Amino acid sequence: MKALWTSAEIAAAVGGTASADFPVSGVAYDSREVGPGDLFVALTGESTDGHRFVAQAFRQGAAGAIVSMPVEGPHILVADTTAALNALGAASRARTGARIIGVTGSVGKTGTKEALFAALDRAVPGKAHRSVKSYNNHVGVPLSLSRMPAETRFGVFEMGMNHAGELDALTRLVRPHVALVTAIAPAHSAFFSGEEAIADAKGEIFRGLEPGGTAIIPYDSPHRDRLIAAAEPHAAHILTFGRNKGADVRANEAVRGIAGTLVNATLPAGQLTFTIGLPGEHWVSNALAVLAAVEAAGGDLAAAGLALAEMAGLPGRGARRAIRLADGEALLIDESYNANPASMAATIRELGQEKATRRIALLGEMRELGEGSAGYHRALAQPLIDAGAGPVILVGEGMAPLAESLAGHAQVEHVPDAATAQGLLEQMLRPGDAVLVKGSNAIGLARVVQALAGEFA
Repeated sequence: MKALWTSAEIAAAVGGTASADFPVSGVAYDSREVGPGDLFVALTGESTDGHRFVAQAFRQGAAGAIVSMPVEGPHILVADTTAALNALGAASRARTGARIIGVTGSVGKTGTKEALFAALDRAVPGKAHRSVKSYNNHVGVPLSLSRMPAETRFGVFEMGMNHAGELDALTRLVRPHVALVTAIAPAHSAFFSGEEAIADAKGEIFRGLEPGGTAIIPYDSPHRDRLIAAAEPHAAHILTFGRNKGADVRANEAVRGIAGTLVNATLPAGQLTFTIGLPGEHWVSNALAVLAAVEAAGGDLAAAGLALAEMAGLPGRGARRAIRLADGEALLIDESYNANPASMAATIRELGQEKATRRIALLGEMRELGEGSAGYHRALAQPLIDAGAGPVILVGEGMAPLAESLAGHAQVEHVPDAATAQGLLEQMLRPGDAVLVKGSNAIGLARVVQALAGEFA
C-alpha cells in the first residue's frame, strides 16, 4: 500500500525537521484514535498538551509524531504543532487533482456530506474522500484534508462555525470547486444578531471557491437572495435546489412509500427518478442538494441516485434501532447528536409519520439560542401536538417554556438531566412504541441511546 505521507514529505510541508525516515498511513490528533501506522500530531491547547500522550500514541502503533519538543521515537520537530497541522492540510490540498466540495449549513450538513460521499464513492470506489464524524472546525478541517490520499478524485469537506469569520478561514484552506449551503436556521443564535447574520456567516464559504467554481444555494430559503449576493463575487456558476418550480434542481414529485421516498427531480442535465432510503421531508431537500453538487462536480448522477436509495441513518443523526423488550420491540430513532429549532421541528414531524402505538419524544434543551431561547423552545409545542406525541420527556432547564405550553395537551415529564430521563423512559417503554431522542450534544442524550442499546438490544 502506498504511504499517505513520508516523513520527508511531511517535513517539507510543515517546515520541520525529521528525526528519521518513516511512512505514515493516517493522521490523528486525538491519542485515543491513533492506530497502527498513523502520524500523531501533538496539539497544545488551553486545557491539555498532546505531548503528554506521545508515548501512548507510539504504544498504539503510531509510526511517527509531529511535536514541538524532542521526544523518544520517530518525529518531525516544528515550532508550532497547530500551524504544522494547517500546513499539512494545505499541502494535501495543493498536491491533489481532486474535485473538492465544501458543505456548510445550519442543519443537514453532516448528513448531506455523508450522502455526497456515498454518491461519489459509488461511481469511483475508493477514490472519494470526506471528513469523518463532525470534524468541521479549525483543527478538524485541516486534519480531514491531511488524511486525503493524493490520488483522490472527489473530496467532500464539512465546514462549521459559530462565529463570523470562521468559515472564511476554513474555505480558503479547503479551496472548494463546489460550495454548498444546505439551509439557514437559528443555530448558535447567541452569537449572532439574527438569521440574516447567520446567513452572512454561512455565505463566507463562497469566498474560497476556485476560479470557475459553483455555489449551491437553497432556493426555498428566505435568505436565498442574500446567499446569492454573497456568492456572486466569487462563483462562476450558481445552482439552486428546492421544491419550488424556480429552483434549478427541484423535486417535481415526492411520494413516501414502504421502501423510502420516491422522487422525480428536474436538473439542468435532465430528469432523474430515484428513491431516498432515509425518511423525512428534510431528506428530500438534502437529496436535491446532493444531486446539484454531484452534477456541479462532474459526478455520476445515476450512481448518486442508487447511493441515496441505500443510505441509512447515522448514529446520533437518524439511525434507527429496534429495542427488544421482554414481550416485543420498540423503535428508537437516534437524533441525539445535536439540535436546533429547525432540526427539532423536522424530526418531530417525522415522528408523527411513524406507525406506532405511542410516539414518545425524549427531547433535550437546545443550547446557544440567546435571548430567543424561550420562544424557540415554546414553539415546539405545536409540532409535538400535531405529531400526536406522548408521553413527552423534556430534559434541562431550557425546556421549561415547552413544558408549560404542552400542559393539558400531552403527558409531560420535565426532568433536570439525561440520567433521570433514561430511568423514566425505561419504565414507560412498551412494545410498539416509537421513541425519538434528540437534544443538544451537551445534554448527554447519546448516553441514553447507548444505555438502551446495551441493556435492551
